[in-house]
Amino acid sequence: MNIAQALAQAHGLGLDRLEAQTLVLHALGRDVHDRAWLLLHDVDELSADVVDKFHAVVQRRLQHEPLAYLTGFQDFHGLTLQTDERALVPRPDTETLVDWALSLGLAQAQVLDLGTGSGAIALALKYARPAWQVSAVDASDEALQLAHLNAQRYQLDVAFVYSDWLASVIGEFDLIVANPPYIAEGDPHLQALPSEPRMALVSGLDGLDAIRHIIQEAPKHLHSGAWLLLEHGFDQAPQVCALLEKHGFLQVQSRVDLAGISRCSGGCWPEVK
Repeated sequence: MNIAQALAQAHGLGLDRLEAQTLVLHALGRDVHDRAWLLLHDVDELSADVVDKFHAVVQRRLQHEPLAYLTGFQDFHGLTLQTDERALVPRPDTETLVDWALSLGLAQAQVLDLGTGSGAIALALKYARPAWQVSAVDASDEALQLAHLNAQRYQLDVAFVYSDWLASVIGEFDLIVANPPYIAEGDPHLQALPSEPRMALVSGLDGLDAIRHIIQEAPKHLHSGAWLLLEHGFDQAPQVCALLEKHGFLQVQSRVDLAGISRCSGGCWPEVK
């Protein structure tokens, strides 16, 4: 089997062209972004070992395992992060949250990332703003281990702490960001996400349990004038904004992702404690 035949086979099984190319490159041990190389070598014969590896990852992909878990890496906001079953795959939509945080114009800042997972948000913020003091928490030891590996990869000084949201957090911050679980129990979309950790996906009957908890507890850890920014589901912006306003946040607003969907909402904490 040559490269062109392998790509055609994967496409015939239901994978799109980009997925098939990525998996061929991965099976070959090449950079998964090097698609130009494939075009120049499409008639190259694949060894039996490479064919076996390719068939194995194709079958896993057909079972809805994320492409990033198969290759072991995911690009996020200029970083290439190690990714596996210990945490959610960082998604392009979440870059909206990072961009919003960076646009606040904070020079020196104490920043907290809640539910850091692979460390994507915290590391992207620290990478873009080296002067910021960034802390990140997660209630999964395994996720924190993965986040540590990604921090070491880029030699980024982020403090990682085991905590159930804010329960073990000490101090106040100029900015708190979070991409918490926001899918409702029983949501049919979960069927397409069998490999990712359920605790990072599901949050109560309406998907808002974690967001409600964070909004209620965050003011205890916010300086006057500090911001709380939250990622949420495609249809949850009205409820999240209402919760922020109910708990005393001002300048409550939302930001849209690349598809024009309201993906993040946040507000400024005004009270002097």
